[in-house]
Amino acid sequence: MSNTFDDFADGRPESPAQRADRNWSEILQELRVLQTGTQILTGFLLALAFQSSFADLSSSQRTFYLVLICLAALSAVVALAPVALHRAVFHLQVKPSLVRFGHNALRGALALVSLLLVGVVVFVFDVVVSLGAAVTAGVVLGLVILVLWVVVPVSVRHRGRGTAR
Repeated sequence: MSNTFDDFADGRPESPAQRADRNWSEILQELRVLQTGTQILTGFLLALAFQSSFADLSSSQRTFYLVLICLAALSAVVALAPVALHRAVFHLQVKPSLVRFGHNALRGALALVSLLLVGVVVFVFDVVVSLGAAVTAGVVLGLVILVLWVVVPVSVRHRGRGTAR
């Protein structure tokens, strides 16, 4: 008699297909949160170009602004890639591969969004205060992101693996 349930010792009696479905749902929830924030930030950036004071920006500030627009668009594309793939492979029973792709795309989108957030803060501080203040604000935000999005998760993951043994 074969066991239809997987052997992950996490207390969830689920088949591999059920685990893939649950993981896919979790990825979609995370993508929704990421997309909402990215869309708001992108809208903010796009609206800037139509403000009368936009003409007062230096050429380097305009170039940096365009880099931010490209980062915003790229982060949206990467975050939506798992959804596009899901549409392409619907009913092909490749959910575990889809979950792996979604996981990697979400990690990539988070990296792009972190660059975008730091860039927007640097841009605004540069325009409103000074380049020195912009660099300081960018470094501080970059460090906060590094701690909250990398150091803390790695630490929790490491502790979780230790208790699982």
